[in-house]
Amino acid sequence: MPEEKSKLVYSTDKLISRKERPAGSRGERPFVPAKVIVRLDRKRRGGKSVTVIEGLQLPAKDREALLKELKTGLGTGGTVKDTSLEIQGDHCDALIAALTKSGYRPKRSGG
Repeated sequence: MPEEKSKLVYSTDKLISRKERPAGSRGERPFVPAKVIVRLDRKRRGGKSVTVIEGLQLPAKDREALLKELKTGLGTGGTVKDTSLEIQGDHCDALIAALTKSGYRPKRSGG
């Protein structure tokens, strides 16, 4: 490449163009867990309460493992529906505490 087209900004010894970046300065972000929504739902359930956890970006296998761990800790039943977890009963506060301990950032939705 001719030197007049190199777009060199500053150099001491070696030639580094603007397009190249030194190793370690890739601008990679550290892993930040997604926001998780925890809400209580009673609609279309005959008046029974279900706590719904949405926003988990996990593969199906890991979602099942997390659900099993939460159900065991609470002593209740639950299921995976699409991408959300449904746990029987009103356990919003306990689930928020458990998810925070696991490294998520849960937020309560609704009243």
